[in-house]
Amino acid sequence: MSAADWGAHAQRMARFLVQHRHEPAECGVAYAAFKGHDSPLRHGMTITSCLTGGHMIWWTVEAKSERQALGFLPIYVADRSTATRVSEVEIP
Repeated sequence: MSAADWGAHAQRMARFLVQHRHEPAECGVAYAAFKGHDSPLRHGMTITSCLTGGHMIWWTVEAKSERQALGFLPIYVADRSTATRVSEVEIP
């Protein structure tokens, strides 16, 4: 991708923090839902609080819209998730 193409791509895409919450008994279902869903998030690393009792999963994704960000998730997971547009800032 050329520098001009990359600049145009960066202007069209936004960064979203996707947050998913489920009940303790739903952990297996939330993770298994990805098996039948073609997603760039599948087989990737992310952060979760499931092992410490929080039962939340977070992803940072590049997308054109909130809807597209949630579209990376299987329906079961997306229905229990939010996508918030975020950006990096330097903390003084």
